[in-house]
Amino acid sequence: MTPSAQREYSVIGTQPQEIANWVATLQQRYGNDPIAICLEQKRGPLIYALCQYENLVLFPINPRTVSNYRRAFQPSRAKSDPVDAQILIELLLKHPDKIPPWQPASCELRALRQWSESRRMLVGEKVRLTNRMTAALKNFYPPSAGLV
Repeated sequence: MTPSAQREYSVIGTQPQEIANWVATLQQRYGNDPIAICLEQKRGPLIYALCQYENLVLFPINPRTVSNYRRAFQPSRAKSDPVDAQILIELLLKHPDKIPPWQPASCELRALRQWSESRRMLVGEKVRLTNRMTAALKNFYPPSAGLV
């Protein structure tokens, strides 16, 4: 990985066609050479949109790592996308051994993750409904009614 002496920043849209146009611009400019892309997420639509391009090497970096780095070296601690982009670049350039490239999870692991998230959502819904029923019953039968 050789860092460019001149850094450029751009903002791209979130629509699939806008991402495809951006990647096409990168491929036109750099050919099929590997291009490092740092992200503050390990999964999600952006990762899956970018993983289809073979020359993009994705480096997910924990958002908390970026936040801690910003807090340590930015006196104002102000969060902004350009500052965070700069931090992502610095982290990757200074600590490449600590930031492994993203590897897609196996089909089994993705399925297990989806089942776990569904279960977590259903348990949360059960707790929410139980709390609503308890509150409704307490309104209907107030504890101060003195019923034995």
